[in-house]
Amino acid sequence: MIAGLAVLLVAMLYVGAAVVARHRAQSAADLVALAGASAQLTGEGEACAEARLLAAKQEGAPRVVRCTVDGDDVQVRVAVSVRLGRFGVREATAVARAGPVES
Repeated sequence: MIAGLAVLLVAMLYVGAAVVARHRAQSAADLVALAGASAQLTGEGEACAEARLLAAKQEGAPRVVRCTVDGDDVQVRVAVSVRLGRFGVREATAVARAGPVES
């Protein structure tokens, strides 16, 4: 019984770590998409370069896996590594899009 509870607890910890990594990836994607869109609109740098620069400065080492610019919109895919014990190191990914609002 105790071994079963221990296995369940460990599984819950891994699921929790994966959920936290996914939220961290989404927050990073939102932030770098906004930074890229801001750079695109103001002309103060290249959008994807600014997005990657900001991602590199964030805690947790998020990486911009893909960045595309479509007009004034910037879409990014960000990955965050998460260690899941015996299941190895996996990546949690998230996508975000930012740009001006149409009037």
